[in-house]
Amino acid sequence: MKFFVDNWVLFLAAFTSGGLLLWPMLQGAGGSSKVNAAEAVRLINREKAVLIDVSESTEFAKGHAAGAKSIPLASLESTGELPKNKALPLVVLCANGARSGRAVAVLKKLGFENVRSLAGGLAAWREANLPLEKSAA
Repeated sequence: MKFFVDNWVLFLAAFTSGGLLLWPMLQGAGGSSKVNAAEAVRLINREKAVLIDVSESTEFAKGHAAGAKSIPLASLESTGELPKNKALPLVVLCANGARSGRAVAVLKKLGFENVRSLAGGLAAWREANLPLEKSAA
């Protein structure tokens, strides 16, 4: 016991460094739910991720990521347009990334296992010079 008391600083340093090493793994256990535009494209191309835009229909019509499926946030829980395979990766986006974070929580509650939000939303998609589409009005 005297050893622990005499060397409490070393034990504190050991626990702190161990905690700092484990922190990224503990955060990863919850799953990092944000991806940048490049990672989103990789998920779409390599893992057949589905791109879902949770913006309102009028926002979607003005411009959206090429290939994105429009499912407004308000209708996310009641829509029949979501993939049947709940293991399929989903990348969710909106205008600036605020609504897509809430959409990730809704989709996880619905049982989807691999859901990510596009950090920065459509603005980040545009900034990365990725293709956009407009809906016919």
